[in-house]
Amino acid sequence: MAITKERKTQTVEKFRTHESDTGSAEVQIALLTQRIDELTKHFDSHKKDFHSRIGLMQLVSQRKNLLSYLRKKDTARYSKLIKELDLRK
Repeated sequence: MAITKERKTQTVEKFRTHESDTGSAEVQIALLTQRIDELTKHFDSHKKDFHSRIGLMQLVSQRKNLLSYLRKKDTARYSKLIKELDLRK
């Protein structure tokens, strides 16, 4: 259920804005999206896991706040990230 270290480093390398970047909005949103996808798969087989579902809602809310921050700050970076992560249709 947890993200492996290799997947996390690959994601950070893909979405970072400069060489030593590990905490920009793009990286945080990408990592949250991975965790949300993992939890969504978890709920396919564990339908009554309501405690984890609360955690999922917190992750979704955190990602939503980061996305709105990025949209206000730089719309070009926001639209690029949305396309790469395939979040909106």
